[in-house]
Amino acid sequence: MNERLQIHPTVCHGKPVIRGTRVLVSTLLGALSAGDSFETVLEDYPNITKEDIDAALEFASRLSDYQEAPYGLAS
Repeated sequence: MNERLQIHPTVCHGKPVIRGTRVLVSTLLGALSAGDSFETVLEDYPNITKEDIDAALEFASRLSDYQEAPYGLAS
């Protein structure tokens, strides 16, 4: 885990957030995937930084880098 992110059962039901906030990683990723720029996201969430967004992207990248197909599914 990155020091900029937090997963804690009492914060946003244990979903990944930017540490010290209730800004969900999934919210940031959703905004970026919808076409929002880093600048727009930073304007919408002034309590986060570019490094926080980078950490969210790194987290998503690591999650998607699995080595085996889940549940025995073949591609």
